[in-house]
Parts: sequence; C-alpha cells; structure tokens
Amino acid sequence: MVSVATTQRDTHAQLTSGLTAEDGARVLDAFAFVKQIYSGKTIDTGQDAFAFAQGVATVLAQLNTDVDARIAGLLFELPALDEQAANSIEPRFGTEILDFVTEIRQLMRLHDQSFGYQEIARGKNASQQAAEQLEALRKMLLAMASDMRVVLVRLAARVTNLRYFSELKLEDDRTYQYARVTLDLYAPLANRLGIWQLKWELEDLAFRFLEPATYKRIAKMLEEKRREREEFVGAAIARLKSELASAGIKAEVFGRPKHIYSIWNKMRGKSLDFTELYDVRAFRVIVDDIKSCYDVLGLVHNIWTPIPEEFDDYISRPKQNGYQSLHTVVIAEDARALEVQIRTQEMHRFAEYGVAAHWRYKETGGSNFAAQKYDEKIAWLRQLLAWKSEVTNAVVGQEEMQREWVEKIKAASLDDRIYVLTPQARVIELPNGATPIDFAYHLHTNIGHRCRGARINGAMVPLNTQLKNGQTVEIITARGGAAPGAVGPSRDWLSPGYVASPRTRSKVRAWFNAIEQQETLSNGRGLIEKTLQREGKTAVNLEELAHKLGFAKVDDLFLAVGKEEFSLRHVEQALRADDMHKNVAKTPESDAVITNKSRGSSVAQGARSGVLVVGTDGLMTQLARCCKPAPPDEIVGFITRGKGVSIHRANCKNIAQMRLKSQERVIQTTWGAPGRETVYPVDIFVLANDRQGLLRDISEIFSREKINVIGVSTQSAKGQARMSFTAEIASTAQLQKALMIIRDVTGVVDVNRQ
Repeated sequence: MVSVATTQRDTHAQLTSGLTAEDGARVLDAFAFVKQIYSGKTIDTGQDAFAFAQGVATVLAQLNTDVDARIAGLLFELPALDEQAANSIEPRFGTEILDFVTEIRQLMRLHDQSFGYQEIARGKNASQQAAEQLEALRKMLLAMASDMRVVLVRLAARVTNLRYFSELKLEDDRTYQYARVTLDLYAPLANRLGIWQLKWELEDLAFRFLEPATYKRIAKMLEEKRREREEFVGAAIARLKSELASAGIKAEVFGRPKHIYSIWNKMRGKSLDFTELYDVRAFRVIVDDIKSCYDVLGLVHNIWTPIPEEFDDYISRPKQNGYQSLHTVVIAEDARALEVQIRTQEMHRFAEYGVAAHWRYKETGGSNFAAQKYDEKIAWLRQLLAWKSEVTNAVVGQEEMQREWVEKIKAASLDDRIYVLTPQARVIELPNGATPIDFAYHLHTNIGHRCRGARINGAMVPLNTQLKNGQTVEIITARGGAAPGAVGPSRDWLSPGYVASPRTRSKVRAWFNAIEQQETLSNGRGLIEKTLQREGKTAVNLEELAHKLGFAKVDDLFLAVGKEEFSLRHVEQALRADDMHKNVAKTPESDAVITNKSRGSSVAQGARSGVLVVGTDGLMTQLARCCKPAPPDEIVGFITRGKGVSIHRANCKNIAQMRLKSQERVIQTTWGAPGRETVYPVDIFVLANDRQGLLRDISEIFSREKINVIGVSTQSAKGQARMSFTAEIASTAQLQKALMIIRDVTGVVDVNRQ
C-alpha cells in the first residue's frame, strides 16, 4: 500500500520537475498556500478547487514551463474563491505573479463569450460565418495574452476540466458545451502551437462527450488499450534504433499511436473502413541528409514487410505546398500495420513551421497568404516552445537561458491587431489603437455616422478611448438616417486620436464631402433660378437646358455653377440663342450645343461665305457641316439637289465618297474675299486628364483669342475628359494659335481640329 508521504513526495516531484531547488521551493510554497484556502471549495464546474489547481500545475510541469507559470496555475482561481486571500498575492509572490494571474482571469472571460459563437451564424452562409468567428476567437485568445504563458495555463486548465468530466462520466448540456468549444477552439489552438501532448488529449476527451457511441465503437475496434498501443510503437522504435545504430546511421526516432478522434476523422474524411487504415500506429525518423532518408527506408523495408501501394516519395515529388518526406506502411511480425515517415531536419522544420505546417493543410486546406504575418508569429511561438523543451532537457539549471526563453515567449504576442466583442459575443477584428468610432463603422456605416457614445464592459467612455483585447463594446446611436444633412459624424473625428482605421477615416470624409456637395448643389440651383427669373425664363425645362449646355444631368450644371467652374453668362447666352432660333428647324447634320450668340457675320447664319465657284457666278453656296471648312483650307464643291453647292474641305471623307458615286457633280472652288467680319464655324476636340477648372481654363483662352464658342459638349470617364467645342474663326491661322496655347494647359493630352 502506498503511503501518504510517498504520494506527497511524488506530487512534489511532479510539480517541481525540471526546476532548480530555489524555484521548486517557490512552487511548493504556493502549493501549500492554496491547499488550506481551497479546502472544501469548488470551482464553477463543480470540481474540487485544490484538485483542479494541482491538476493544472501538473500539466504545466509536464510542458516544462517556468516557475512563474506553475505558480500562476495554482493561484488564478483565488480571486473567484477568496477575495481577501487574493489581496495577498502581490505581497507574498510579487507584482509579476499578480499581473500573470490578472491576465489569466481576463482571458477566462473568453470562456463565457465563446459559447455563443454558434448562435451568431445564421442564414445561408451560417457555416462560413461560424468558421470566421472561430478563427477570430482563436486569434483573440492569443492576442489577449501579452504573455504567451497565459495561453498555456488556459489550455492546461481546459484539459484538467475535461479529465474531471471524464472521471465522473458526466453527460449533460454543460459538459457538451465544454466539449464543443474545446474541439472547435482549444484543440486547434494547441495544434497550432505544437503542443501535441495536449492536442490529442483535448480532442479525445471532447470527442468522447460529443459522440459517445462512435467513441466507444472505435475504441472497441482497436481491440487494445492505449497503453498497449504505445508499448507496441515503443518496441518498434527501440528495434529500429538498434538497427540504425548497427548500420551507423545517426537518426532521431519518435512517435505515438493515433488517438481515437484522429482515427474517426480520417475514416470520415476519406470514407475509409477501419480495416483500411494503416496509420493507427506511426512514428517518424529524422536524419541529417537526403541520402540517409533512403538508407533508413531500405532498413525499414528489410526489418518489416512493406505494402507497395502505400509508399509515397514526397522527396523526389514534393507536394504542391513544398512538403517533403518519405511515407511507407509496413506489416510487423504480429500482422499489425505500422506507418513510418522519414525526413531530414530541414524537411521537418519546414513541415512544422513553414507553409506546409501540419495545421495548415489539416485545418485550412492550404496556405493563406492574407494571414501570413499572423502565421509567421504562430510558427515563431511553436519554435520557442520547442526550444524551451530542448533547453530544459539539456541544460537544466542554466538560469540565464531560462530567463531568456521567458522574455522571448512573453514578447511573442500578436500586437498588430486587437479583438473585441459585440454585446452578442461576435468577435470584431480591428487595427491596434482602434477606438469605439472604428468599431461602429466596422459594424455598419450608418451606425458609425449616428454614433454618439460608447460603453466598454458596461461603463461609458469617451469616443477617443483606445480599445483593448477582449473588451465588450456597445455603441450608443442617435436617431435619424445617415443621409447628408441628417444626424452625422463630428469633424473632430478627423483629428488625431479619434480613429485608427483608414477605412473609418475615409467614410467620415465621404460624409463631409457629401455635405459640401449638397451645399454647392443648392447654391448652384439658387444662382440658376435667379438667372432664369432675370431673363424671364422661369418656365424653361432645366433638363433640356443642361443638355444644351453640355451637361448630362441638371445636377451637374448646378454643381459646375456652384463651384464657379461654369459662368452664368453661358446660361444667359443659351437662353437668348433659343429666342433667336426658336422658329428655325435644326438641320440633321448639326449636333453642336449652342452656347453663345455669333459676334460676327457667321456663314452658319446666312452670311456670305466668300466662296467662288470656278467658271460660274451667282450660285448659292453653303459650307458643309461635316468638315466645316474655313480659309485658307483647300476646298471643293459638290452640286446638291435643290440646295446649291455644298463646300467641303478637300480631305473630307464625305467628298471622297461623293467623287466615287458622282464625279460629274464635283466642281472646283476657291476662297474669294469674305466680308470684313465674316466668321466660320469649326469643330475642336480636346482630350485631357479631368480636373476642376479645366473647362474654365480652356474657355478663357478662346476668350483671349477673340474666338467665339457657340457649342460645347463634355464627357468624363475614368479620370479623362473628352471635350468638343464649336468655335467661330476668321481664319485657320487664328485657330492654330489658339490650339498651340491650349496644348500648354495643365492636364491637356491632345487638341486638334476635327
């Protein structure tokens, strides 16, 4: 019979494993301190408080954590059980331990929030929403722990809870919830951190409560206890190590049998029968170089009988994600299958920490470059944990290296993002430094516009308060819509310290831009209405007027006038031009928009063109609207039916077609002496990078060169403006001078006469 003293010595040895005598004494002091306080008390799961604390500390000792982590594992239930005793943590154990315990308590809040994630996801994308929330919860759990040892304590506490449920064989709703969250949240987290000894136990314990019948069926099919399976794998490893030593091959061999949840997952995922599984028992061999990989493969196949169709050479043919290893399945003497994986140290590091890391292709189906930065930090944490094990095993007692590891793992937090909760327990990811305003706009633009206050964990706070991981944020909104002119954001929000997200800042600016545009629109409308009253044209159709002035919509006209980019003089001239031409039918060829009255005698309005028809006198002539010739262009005439002679530029495409069809109707013409103030309409095309004031700058050039513009049409798309002008010139020399000046206008890409 084992004595109490022996049991106590064993317990003390477990709790202080791997620590110096001084650190071990600190752990035992904390152990004795909580023993009398926890006596007769239970935690919220119903478990004995002292047994729970001892279980957590034991798991942390098995993970080779430092002294502070083990002490915090013993103490973190104190604030919930004995507030007076909790006040003695700092004077007795120090400020660092108190901070450690406080952060663990803060992280415990996530336990209550995490139960609600399945209720959040509804609708046709419910499964996707649930998956996104789970991933956010995992990141949040890590981000909330500035000291990564806090996460290790949380995992140790979770496995201790489930061991207790398993011992009592509890099967109620609360146990089911614990198991569900464990399988969805904590087991994948342990997997990502590379804490395999906790991962498989968390999965098996959770699976036992979620699928009890399936768990028992698979356990029965294995026809052996876990210890027997482990002994089988251990014996196989021992034999292989002996053969490797005899062959002079340096290698590291390790492994463990597949656990029940993993077996079920593979059977379900690949639709396999239990008899088709060959990797129920498996181990890995790690060597120094590729040649040794194949040497070990030959040795394994010599010891045991290989199954040819189950051999995969991922070294010569790597997987798409870069994963390399040799996989083979052999049959041992007792006819049981055994999977062996063989790889180099470099391949193993890549598989564990690179883009082919085990958790990546097992959980996500491939690499996710959008989360690369987060993944790199996870890989770094896993390397730290692995390094800690090596340090503990090789150089126990070297306090300097122990301290270095603690500092590194404490600093390895995910500090570029924060994770907060809505009152409904939905996790929201925000940039570090975010405020309640960022939170509100992340939920919905309308909520952001109407945001007037915020509560953090139930307490009112200023809107420029920086949020912290794990806080529950509630937004207080004002009544009203989000349309410009209604309740909206404050201009103070654009000041430093109010928002951290560029997306939020953009939405606030967009609000005020919309307000300014509305004011400009209202101002432009008022100016147009005053002009119409002054001209006695209040009944004019505004849409038609806008189109005549080259605007697609009447609001575009109002905005241009409100910004002083379009002169009201053009509006007055268009109204007066309508009076002059209201009885004149628009010809089919004319597509110009009239904006000004002709200041001279325009040939477009019946003035003499000054064109002489060779060999004939007194013929009626008119300038063709398709090419709009002007002196001294080379011209030709075409005799029309009933409208006299149409004068075209010699290079006009239309006259070229007319020559082919009716050469006999083409006659020679030349410019004569036009009237003193005769002007000719021409079309000008301008291509430019769109900007404010562009139309105004070009119009000023025409005005300075005394060129009257009688029509303008503008179109803007994708940052480019296409502008067509109909101008009246006395000669092409006058036009060429104006075109040269327009080419120098900022933003103009090309300008030419059409």
